[in-house]
Formats: sequence, structure tokens, C-alpha cells
Amino acid sequence: MKINNETKIGIIGVITVVLFVLGFNFLKGKRIFSNNLILYAKFQDIQGLATSNPVIIKGLEVGKINAITIDKNMKEIKVEISINKVINIPSNSIAIVSPNPLSITKLEIKFGDAPTYLKSYDSISVSPSEDFIGNMINSKVDPLLSSAMKSINSIDSILTNANNLLNENNKRNLSATIENLNKITASVVLSSVSLQNILDKDKGPLTKTLKNVNSFTENLAANNEKINGVLNNLDKTSTHLSTLDLQKTLTSLDSTINSLKITLDKTNSKDGTVGLLLNDPTLYKNLTSTSNKINILLDDVRLHPKRYVSLSLFGKKSNETPLSEPLPDTISAPYLKSKN
Repeated sequence: MKINNETKIGIIGVITVVLFVLGFNFLKGKRIFSNNLILYAKFQDIQGLATSNPVIIKGLEVGKINAITIDKNMKEIKVEISINKVINIPSNSIAIVSPNPLSITKLEIKFGDAPTYLKSYDSISVSPSEDFIGNMINSKVDPLLSSAMKSINSIDSILTNANNLLNENNKRNLSATIENLNKITASVVLSSVSLQNILDKDKGPLTKTLKNVNSFTENLAANNEKINGVLNNLDKTSTHLSTLDLQKTLTSLDSTINSLKITLDKTNSKDGTVGLLLNDPTLYKNLTSTSNKINILLDDVRLHPKRYVSLSLFGKKSNETPLSEPLPDTISAPYLKSKN
């Protein structure tokens, strides 16, 4: 079935109106298709309460004001309350308008103690609105008035005692006291002059002292990094020294020196093997001679191996003359005598 343009425009218009109404109600705080608890309250004066203002229970926002209706004579103002939380409100609870000049007006519900609970579209009892400004002024003024009354009573008691004290005898004593006070004042004036000289900003000794102190502190500030470096080095050195067992180290060093001394004494003497090796020239000569002979033997074996080992079945031993001194290729050996 083909839908003509007029029908389409009508459908769109209806949808637009429905969406507009739903959006308007949503902006006013009304929830569409919800199962909110609806209550009614009748006030003589709502003190600025308006639609969408919050509903408070024990400091928690639990709903909003849906609508406010009035009669022609303005004797009663009917307020529709929407509770969007699942809450059991006792049937003897009370609704109170709480105005606040610094914020929006709220509707507060104070719980009762009844075992039964309000149902949707029931009426809730109301109480006269609390005067926010009056309560604030009373809470501030009453303590001030009480303090003022106490101060007035104290002043009256002081004046009464002063009148009792001002007899002839006390007057004479008071005159003497005032004269002494004048002398004390004169002394204080002289002292203040001396103090002024001390505090003179140009020539006073205190000024000079402060300048010296300022110069000293500036030098300290300028060399702060160097001082910190020296202190850090001292701290590291002291920490390192504290970790060393100095006495144990000195004892070990002394023992090592004694052992070394004993070893050197034995080395210098001819009693031990090391001492003989170092101090007996005969042993050195014997070792040199033996080494020379071993070298000659090794060179002869290398040059005339047939004299010592025969590897051929038909060969014969070499009759060559054996070597009597090492070959020239070992001329750098220390046991050879240099040839002129």
C-alpha cells in the first residue's frame, strides 16, 4: 500500500509532538514510564518552592517536585512529590519546605515512627516552614546577647568596687602611686633614648652587628656548595674509617713484618737451603757446569743421533767425534764463555 505525502507529514507531526511533550516533561524532572512513588502535600506558604526542585530525606536527594497547583482563593497550595527511590516512608512522616537564600528551596521529608507506610497518591502531613534567616540570626545573636549581659554585669561590679576604693586614704595612696609612675615614666623615657641610640640605623652598634652577621651569612651562602662537599668528604672518610678494624690490621701487619724478617735472616745465613743457594758460590759453579754439560749432550744427540740410537737394521753406529762444547746457535746462553 502506498502512503501519500499528507499521511507521512501527519505521522511525522504526531511523532514530533509526542517527543516534544516527553522531552519537556523530562526536563521538568518527570520520568516517563516510571513507577515513582507519587505523594501530595498541602501548604499555606511554599516560600519559593518550584517545579523540579529536589526532595531531600536525611540529606539525600530522593526525588523532585512534579507539579504545584493552587485554588482560586490561594488558601492552599498543592504540591505533587515524585520519589524516584525505592523507599518505605512511614505514614506519620512530615514534609517541610526548607528555604535557603544561598541556594534553591528544597522539600525535606522527616521520617516518623509508624509501622505502616505511605502508598502512591497518598497525602503526607506538613509542618510550617523553618525560617532560615531567623534561625541563623538567633543562633548568632543569642550568644552575643548573653556575652554582652555578662560583660555589663562585670563592668557594674568593677565600678562598684572602684567607688568603694576611692576613699580619702586610698586617694592619697593613689596620688603617691601616680607620682611613682611619673618617675618610672621618666626613667623609661631615658631608657628609650638609649635604646634608640642602640637601634640607630646608621651608627648604632646593633646595626653594625647585623651588617657583620649579614656579611657572614652571605659568605656562608656563597660557599655553601664547598662546605657541603667538605662535609660529605668528611662523612665518607669517617664512615670508611669506622668500618675498618684498625687494631686488627696493625696486628696482622706487625706479624707479617716479623715473618718477613725471619725469612730474610734465614736467607742471609748459610744454614738453610735458600741461604746456601744465595750465598755459596760453589753451588752456583756446580749448577753452571752441570747445565753446560746437559746442553752439550743435547746438541750431540741432535747432531749424532746414530751414536745413541740405531734405527736401521743394516746401519752401524757413527764413529764421529763427540762434541766438547755447545754449538754456536746457543751462543747467547749464559754458561758459554765469550770468545775473543
